[in-house]
Amino acid sequence: MIIPRHAKKVFEGIIFDTYQWEQELFDGTTTTFEAIKRQSTVEIIPVLENEKIAIASEIQPGMKNRKSTLFCGKVDGGEGILKAAKRELLEESGLESDDWELWAEGNVCGRKIKWQWYTYIARNCKKIQDAQLEAGEDIKVHEYNFNKFVDIATSTDFWSKDFSNQLYRLKTEGKLEEFKNKLFKK
Repeated sequence: MIIPRHAKKVFEGIIFDTYQWEQELFDGTTTTFEAIKRQSTVEIIPVLENEKIAIASEIQPGMKNRKSTLFCGKVDGGEGILKAAKRELLEESGLESDDWELWAEGNVCGRKIKWQWYTYIARNCKKIQDAQLEAGEDIKVHEYNFNKFVDIATSTDFWSKDFSNQLYRLKTEGKLEEFKNKLFKK
């Protein structure tokens, strides 16, 4: 969805903003169109010094079951995407890295929503502090070897669906070993 420049922001939320605009239809009449725009988000694949990958196991208020996911969060206003990725990883896991690579980016650009996301690889992660979780977060950190990581990340219960879809594509294209080499810089 392309939100036109003349669209008016009619609601500013914490995560979503709502826009409306008049649109001419094929018969010459006009009607009000509406779309939402979400803040950009970052996801992080933390590769540890022991060649394991950290995954978050998270539950939030109102959820019944804990879900495995990548470490992720929103990009705050005026904050760069890499800075947001570093902040989110440190806050949610206590991990830090000096070796970052933007692995994938994309957008959810459906008929009624606009949302940009970025996935980073953070290599040689070291724990430097305890996690600094927000009041609505309950996150546990788990470490897995590459094969177990792929199994979890492609399971139906994995929360980061865009990432799961990317892994499925790598599997079907026979490029999973390339991805593993990229993670571990081999």
